[in-house]
Amino acid sequence: MEKSDETAIQGAGTLAMSIYGRLRRDILTGLFEPGERLPLDTLGERYDVGLTPLREALNRLSAEELVLREGKRGFRVAPVSNSDLIDIGNSLAWAVDVALRQSIAQGDEAWEEAVVLAAHRLQRLDNPAEETGVDPEWERRHREFHMSLIAASGLRRINDFFATVFDRFDRYMYLGIGATSRWPRDAAAEHKAIRDAVLARDADLAVDLSRGHIQRTTEIVGALLTARLARDKAAPTYSSR
Repeated sequence: MEKSDETAIQGAGTLAMSIYGRLRRDILTGLFEPGERLPLDTLGERYDVGLTPLREALNRLSAEELVLREGKRGFRVAPVSNSDLIDIGNSLAWAVDVALRQSIAQGDEAWEEAVVLAAHRLQRLDNPAEETGVDPEWERRHREFHMSLIAASGLRRINDFFATVFDRFDRYMYLGIGATSRWPRDAAAEHKAIRDAVLARDADLAVDLSRGHIQRTTEIVGALLTARLARDKAAPTYSSR
């Protein structure tokens, strides 16, 4: 294979990864509605990309169950449901039970410092005076904090699983909350309590607090999602003749 051909293949792969990342983020943040069709020509214009890398990106998202492939009918954003949200919450709770215990048992001083830094960065945005919905920067720091807690587990596949499911959880937070208040709770206090238990190497307390944190979020987002789905169902629909 000539060098120019190799470069072209690598370029195509990089482009497909870039489109995959952008599409994935737009789906997770609710830019595309659950069940919305994803016509290739429309997406191609939107992202200024050809059909081949676009199909590759959509196939990857289909494997992650964020997109549904409907044969010749094309692609559609995966639907949402309260049962799926509960399953995601339970999966996160299971993963954190395993990974957090292991991380506390094996974590060194550098890991502790990383946890403290991630907690400090999150604390700066926790419980703002005016809450107007999900803040992408808060979401990023929130994810980094929870990932830092399990970073020393040495369980790469479980940590990867946790990260993937955490992304699905974020999608529900965006869809359920929209432009309303994030949640009626003291998130900063919950995160501080988890941090303190982790640094004290109290695995039982840290796991209990983390599981309770996940369960509380699931309940709140579930209630908001139910209200959203009810509004969507009651909204009038129009069809063209």
